Amino acid sequence: MFLHNLKYELKSSIRAKDLIFWLMIFPVVLGTFFKIAFDGIYEKTTKFNTIPVAVVEVQKNPVFNSVAETLEEGDTPFLKAEYTDRKKALELLENEKVEGIIYLDEKLSLSVAEEGIEETMLKAFVEEYTAEEKIITDAVKNDPMKAQAVIDAFSQEVDVCKEIPLTQGNPDNLIQYFYNLIAMVGIYGTITGLHITINKQANLSALGARNNCSPTPKSVGLCASLIGSFMVQAVCMIICVTYLAFVLRIDFGDRLPPVYLAAIIGGMMGVSLGFMVGSIGRMSVDAKVGISMAVSMTLCFLSGLMVGDMKAVVASKIPWFNNINPVAVMSDSFYCLNIYSDYRRFLTKIATLLIMTAVFSVLGFIFSRRKKYASL
Repeated sequence: MFLHNLKYELKSSIRAKDLIFWLMIFPVVLGTFFKIAFDGIYEKTTKFNTIPVAVVEVQKNPVFNSVAETLEEGDTPFLKAEYTDRKKALELLENEKVEGIIYLDEKLSLSVAEEGIEETMLKAFVEEYTAEEKIITDAVKNDPMKAQAVIDAFSQEVDVCKEIPLTQGNPDNLIQYFYNLIAMVGIYGTITGLHITINKQANLSALGARNNCSPTPKSVGLCASLIGSFMVQAVCMIICVTYLAFVLRIDFGDRLPPVYLAAIIGGMMGVSLGFMVGSIGRMSVDAKVGISMAVSMTLCFLSGLMVGDMKAVVASKIPWFNNINPVAVMSDSFYCLNIYSDYRRFLTKIATLLIMTAVFSVLGFIFSRRKKYASL
């Protein structure tokens, strides 16, 4: 009897057009728009890239040429120098082909078109080179015997810091929008959960009236519907993560299987929340759908789906709210996988989602079992 009910619950869910749109088509479309909007922003605004610069040799400076060649080496060189005349250099700067122009004259000088990170770095480089060149020149004039020692001192690399990467994951902060997108699909599982109550309550649908006349125990029917909804939601979450990871090429780090796990558990939580909301009271279907969508969108907004910094604002004003906001907890579980080397914080978030799922499911059963009808 349980398997019979489970089979028809799966068939019913697959035929529901609103589930197909909100849980499959809508995330694919929104994720694609996110990819188009955010593609390349991190590389252009945050990630360091080689700085193109034009060099105009008013007079020869072999020392600078040697330094520039050194700075052009490596996997991500600091400079990419293009030696040219003044007219060509100004044309390159005007067309934004270079970030600045370095003039090699009696005194090194820099010309830039605007202020920015690259221009500031070029200015710092020119100032440091000029200062070190003056020290070496003065050393040659005052004490030629010690000139080589001064040059060697500047040539040595002084390493007083040790680079310790904070994470092996994706450092792009815009990936938070894709975390929230997966969390949104999970919380939209409330739509799937609502279908359970719509199909089980006699005052909400003709199918609900027939189910209440069925000899199948209500607890068996509810269990079959809930498990079937969990399965359908899990498939939707897998499709969402797979599309983002393998079609849009979103970098979720090197821990993709736990991402699937967190997404599936988050989807189950969404279904249980919808099941609980749908079981409360004797409101109409439209009223319950409206309440469910309002709650879902509010939670998505407070987690930062619409405004990236909203979660930080909520954390500063109401520190405890992000710990009970299901969407924020889901999003944070992906963040923990990407940033932290251990699984302690991730498992804490997963445990929170499982507890929420259990609480919502139990409350849904309690509210549903209390409903009786004088006539059908």
